Amino acid sequence: MSVDSHVTEAQETGARIFELWSQMWNGEVALADQIMAPRFRLRYAQQAPGTDAFDRIQQRPQLAEMIIRFHRDRPGLRFAPDGEAVTELHLIDGLATGKVARPYLARLTDETGRRLRISGIDMLRLDNGLITEVWSVSGGRGGRAFYPDDQD
Repeated sequence: MSVDSHVTEAQETGARIFELWSQMWNGEVALADQIMAPRFRLRYAQQAPGTDAFDRIQQRPQLAEMIIRFHRDRPGLRFAPDGEAVTELHLIDGLATGKVARPYLARLTDETGRRLRISGIDMLRLDNGLITEVWSVSGGRGGRAFYPDDQD
């Protein structure tokens, strides 16, 4: 297998993992058992009230419950990858180890009925195909999208 095909396979794996991460954040919390390590670390830089709770989550059931509560408080919230994934992954027996970072777009309607489009970037550390650490930065409710509305 050539170097280029290894790079392409690693990039595709990184994009696929990020897609699953986004699906989990869209409420498919059963994915936590498939993509998250049994113990992991979340590092969220957002200033919104309550985001410090993510710092204490280290297990799959805790994350699933937080995602459910997060959506309960933000009906209609949807996350989607939004831009190219940047990968530094090594595949061993098809399992990824390394990092993948990718911009995402969050869409929601606030309490006044205003449609919000907020960008962020998540970086995922993987070990043997499972997410062990996450760094997340977002503009929060006062943020804006990286790309104009006509590009999504």
